[in-house]
Amino acid sequence: MKPPIIALIGNPNAGKSSLFNQLTGLRQKTGNFPGVTMDRKSGPWSIDDQTTATVVDLPGVYSIYPKSLDEQVVTDILANPKHPDYPDVAIVVVDASNLHRNLLLFTQVADLGLPTILALNMLDVAKEQDKDVNAVRLAMRLGVPVVRINARTGEGADALRKAVMKQIQEPVLPGKPLFDPADEAPALIASTKAQYGLSNNYLALQYVIQHDGFTFLNEQQRNGLDTLIADHDFREVPFQASETITRYKRIAQIVTEVVTDQRPIGKPTWTQKLDRVLLHPIWGYTIFALILLLIFQAIFAWAAPFMDGIDTGVAWLNGQLKESLPPGPLTDLLTDGILAGIGGILVFIPQIAFLFLLVSLLEESGYMARVMVIMDRIMRKFGLNGRSVVPLISGVACAVPAIMATRSIGTRRDRLITILVTPLMSCSARLPIYTILIALVVPSRRVLGVFNVQGLALMALYLLGLLSALLAAYVLKLILKTKERGYFIMELPTFKLPRWNHVGLTVWESVRAFVWEAGRVILAISIILWVLASYGPGNDMQQAEDAVRREQPTLSSDDLSNRIASERLEASYAGKFGHFIEPAIRPLGYDWKIGIALLSSFAAREVFVGTMSTIYSIGAGGDDEGVTIRERLQQERNPATGGPMYTPALAWSLLIFYVFAMMCMSTLAATQRETKSWKWPTVQLIYMMALAYGAAFLTYQLMA
Repeated sequence: MKPPIIALIGNPNAGKSSLFNQLTGLRQKTGNFPGVTMDRKSGPWSIDDQTTATVVDLPGVYSIYPKSLDEQVVTDILANPKHPDYPDVAIVVVDASNLHRNLLLFTQVADLGLPTILALNMLDVAKEQDKDVNAVRLAMRLGVPVVRINARTGEGADALRKAVMKQIQEPVLPGKPLFDPADEAPALIASTKAQYGLSNNYLALQYVIQHDGFTFLNEQQRNGLDTLIADHDFREVPFQASETITRYKRIAQIVTEVVTDQRPIGKPTWTQKLDRVLLHPIWGYTIFALILLLIFQAIFAWAAPFMDGIDTGVAWLNGQLKESLPPGPLTDLLTDGILAGIGGILVFIPQIAFLFLLVSLLEESGYMARVMVIMDRIMRKFGLNGRSVVPLISGVACAVPAIMATRSIGTRRDRLITILVTPLMSCSARLPIYTILIALVVPSRRVLGVFNVQGLALMALYLLGLLSALLAAYVLKLILKTKERGYFIMELPTFKLPRWNHVGLTVWESVRAFVWEAGRVILAISIILWVLASYGPGNDMQQAEDAVRREQPTLSSDDLSNRIASERLEASYAGKFGHFIEPAIRPLGYDWKIGIALLSSFAAREVFVGTMSTIYSIGAGGDDEGVTIRERLQQERNPATGGPMYTPALAWSLLIFYVFAMMCMSTLAATQRETKSWKWPTVQLIYMMALAYGAAFLTYQLMA
């Protein structure tokens, strides 16, 4: 027997995802700003010993009339009884502190004739605002069960479970609809119901208005509805306006009867007081800049002791293994290949953890929604809007889910531009590259006794990514012409104390995903690189070693060992491949070793550091035991000058290259999936790589 389907429906930030976590026990991420749930999520819910239902968490919407791709998911399910996720019971989660606005969506869902339950959430917020909601009276007025819950704490879950079980066993449909389209267009509704076998008047109206967007209708059915519209001279826009006005008038009457508001007129809440500062045209941006500065300072200052400990520990382990294991290819593979590569990513766990910790605190508190509002003023000048902020900020973590998050953007052009520029935001995969190179060439000292120079350099790279994304969006805005206008309408959530279990879970899952996803790629590439760097064509590597012994017999044993290791690496398959591409990257200041790392990092950017660690481990002699990754890079010499290889000019050229470079196959695949064309991933790859090469060339030539 198929388990019953329970759909969670509600406005953005009403608490659906929190309730989903409470019911299913799944660790679904939630955020205190609109746009987190971009697709439907499902999980099992044990209602009783005999019944396990499937709970579906749908994207947050303000009405069933979709204005973006994520909202279309909701309508496609609710309007199609044959959809696999069509609910047996719909739980509409509403914010009790803003009942007037939330009930619009509820009345639309109820008018579709679904067995519905109203979950009254955020009653604690309503109480803080001196509001009291009479749930019993509300249930009588709406004709559906009303359950008081607290989605954050799980309060009311048992009452909700009983209400759902009762609706499954003996479905109670809503009574008289709040809005009946047959009162306004009886002939059209009757014809639509008869022609398409429908029994619900409001569902028939959705067929009329939304048939072009319904994926379950074929071309013939759509043409039939177009004919009905023309025959009955139906005007969609004025009809929808009339429906909305009528609904809000009737909702206002209900709210007046069930809500007691004792708050003095004109008294602002503490959220409103904070918003006067955080949304201020001057102070809002100032505070946001200071918060960003704090984040990047913390990434260096707080994470440094942990990073040093991991770096030293990996180097110590490498040295111990070399001493205790018998010499041979397997020992070299383990130490110079696998451990060196994995160590190149483990060392950055503290910085990744602190980054996600601080960003998660901003999300949980509700501050991110304020960032969207103030950034909308800037975004519009560059062809974007405030909803583009969510993907751009998400891009700081990873571009793949950030590109998926563009589904909440209403206009096609704004969405396409956001997809194309989001990878310019510096994702967490770039962080290992940034920090290791900054640590090499930027001194660890303070400015004004407070600001760490390395933290300022890191913040500058992230701001460069943001600035380049905005400039690229502006250029694309001039190229991609459209008459379609985008609107940014969003309700600001109240400020809340962060839920520390959610914050900790976010950090844990982000770090785990970073290490697991990157670790698998790095492990595979480290093994491949070790093989390519340890073996060469014919007897080239042996000849290189013989040449060193013959030409430089006076070298000390350590110097001779290092020289032999370097020459053997250069004669290997990896070395020859690096030399093949070296002419193309030499103008940027890069040698053949860096070229190998550049190519390997096309699989994933963070592989760069692991690759360099592997390459330099193989290219070093026997005195390399216990040397950290940073020390390996510092010890690398430029064969042409004899000086340090990683000069400020080279390091900054690499940093600028990775700010702009599109070196992530997963991101290109996500772009293709969202645009349903290989044209745009190709455009993305070409323009970003050209930008990276040109910017890195100018940087090196100006600083060299």
